[in-house]
Amino acid sequence: MQKREQGKFGGAAGGSATPTPKRGRPFGSVNNTAASAGAADSVAPSTLLGPSLQVHSSFADQNNKRIVLALQSGLKSELTWALNTLTLLSFKEKDDLRRDATPLAKIPGLLDALLQVVDDWRDIALPRELQRGPRVRLLGVSTSVSGFGNEYETLGMNDASSHPGSGPVTSNPDASGQKGVVKHHPSEWWFDEDGLFNLDEEGRAEKQQCAVAASNIIRNFSFMPDNEVIMAQHRHCLETVFQCIEDHNTEDEELITNALETIVNLAPLLDLRIFSSSKPSYIKINEKRAVQAIMGILGSSVKAWHCAAAELLGRLIINPDNEPFLLPFAPQIYKRLVDLLSFPAVDAQAAAVGALYNLSEVNMDCRLKLASERWAVDRLLKVIRMPHPVPEVCRKAALILESLVGEPQNKALLLAYENAFAEILFSDSRHSDTFARILFELTSKPNNKVATAHGVWGM
Repeated sequence: MQKREQGKFGGAAGGSATPTPKRGRPFGSVNNTAASAGAADSVAPSTLLGPSLQVHSSFADQNNKRIVLALQSGLKSELTWALNTLTLLSFKEKDDLRRDATPLAKIPGLLDALLQVVDDWRDIALPRELQRGPRVRLLGVSTSVSGFGNEYETLGMNDASSHPGSGPVTSNPDASGQKGVVKHHPSEWWFDEDGLFNLDEEGRAEKQQCAVAASNIIRNFSFMPDNEVIMAQHRHCLETVFQCIEDHNTEDEELITNALETIVNLAPLLDLRIFSSSKPSYIKINEKRAVQAIMGILGSSVKAWHCAAAELLGRLIINPDNEPFLLPFAPQIYKRLVDLLSFPAVDAQAAAVGALYNLSEVNMDCRLKLASERWAVDRLLKVIRMPHPVPEVCRKAALILESLVGEPQNKALLLAYENAFAEILFSDSRHSDTFARILFELTSKPNNKVATAHGVWGM
């Protein structure tokens, strides 16, 4: 528990503890990995970085109000400009610290405006019978077209009755017959209408693209240290990203991936009790529903998703305040994580071992349930014997076995693996100390803890 407390407060305060590496960083950008740093130094920067557009850091300070208003307007031209600008401002590819990146706190209302873009798509993404709590909209309710899609051409660009500013109505039948052969210029509607709502499939696709772009900007913001605390305590942000991963079977894949990356980055500072706090709620999501959304992603067949979900669970459990919400799902979590250990993908094994390592440190009940999980010990040994390409993963797998053998109730189960433990002890010098302690605990004084319990309770 002391280790978990240190991890919690060290991550929250940004102290001397080794920071948890962010997901999705550019190649060679993680400072605390010597191999990545060496690989990045050996490759010329010109081969790592493609063409990019540099935006001055003071641009956001000078145009912060315009960016927020453009996102809130719903107009296609303004929305596109704001999303393109924020994409450039939120991503920095040349160094990991992002010192001159734009902090979210400098632009009041920006996060809510970005979330509104995602929520607008979420309102029309699902069939009406599956929608939850549609919000009342008044702005632009009387407009006939939206600016998203081709519904303007469908109504007729030169129809004066639909667009009074386009010219007087003519009674000449020849003129009306020629109206159908007039060559339309798709760009003309841009200057004539300012609606807010899509009416066709093309408009839906454009709304979806805007939502994906906004989610990518939110994901980029989650990498910035100045934004982590703000986003981890922003209930609307957490509700939106959890709702996106909850609907992973029907939602856009890139939107789900961005939402997962955002939550994983914020996980060390995330307290699930925020969903029952007094902060304003936009989407009714409670703690149980949030954990169920993670469990749905954990069972996904997409490797990037279930690896991210395993990493997310491992980071969430570090905070003791999240234990009451995660531990009821422990049997399903253990079963799925043990399944991930059998996957040939090394990143899936690494994510599963990292999550099991933190879960095994919670309490005795977690260690008992993990040891009784079928194939758990076999597959942990397999990760060590292979061995896994990352030595830290093998070390954590060995430490999990050491924590399991520390419980007297597990000794009967682990005695069946005594020969395997002895084999690794004499064949692998990297883990000899750990397995020496495992064998010592497993074979010497098997009844010492039981005898102590008998003495304490007078049995």
